[in-house]
Amino acid sequence: MTWRIAGAYFESCNCDAICPCRMIGSVPGGRSTHGICFGVLAWRVDSGHFDGLDLSGLAAALTVQYDDDEPGSPWSIVLHLDERGGEEQRVALARILLGGAEGDVKRLPWNRKPRRLIDQRVSAIELAGTSLRVGSSVALRATTPFVTSERVACGIPGYDRAGIEYTTDTFVVDDEPFSWELSGNCAFAVDFEYAS
Repeated sequence: MTWRIAGAYFESCNCDAICPCRMIGSVPGGRSTHGICFGVLAWRVDSGHFDGLDLSGLAAALTVQYDDDEPGSPWSIVLHLDERGGEEQRVALARILLGGAEGDVKRLPWNRKPRRLIDQRVSAIELAGTSLRVGSSVALRATTPFVTSERVACGIPGYDRAGIEYTTDTFVVDDEPFSWELSGNCAFAVDFEYAS
């Protein structure tokens, strides 16, 4: 089985900017700002394939929550898969992002720690720059870069990829069992590439 996906990555969580999970300069991240972290991670696949099946032009998103102080800090997640894809394409994206297709995604925190997959949902997903919509479940917009002279990187796309930290204009989630409305919290945008 061979696969590769690459494109744009955008995330936000309830942590203060710069999110303490990030690598700032050469200093690795640590605990979340508030001990309990909840947020959204999103990928737009600009080019990609899974054993010859084209995945280009599709997107996926995770709504997530974890507690730093719970043993193993397991992740609770809802996976949203792009309604523009066919069933085979959605199955392939889910296998990749949930670690079932092996490859470098096995290092991602919800694949290497205990996790509870609450649901997989088919949704309209639009990721354009630092604006994300996931059906009626997620509305996220961040237009203000967080000013820093340090290099900022996130482990999910990979610490080898420097990105831009933002503060959010709006971050609304209504995605059972998750629900929140925030602004001024952290966000992060960068490119990504995962492969087997």
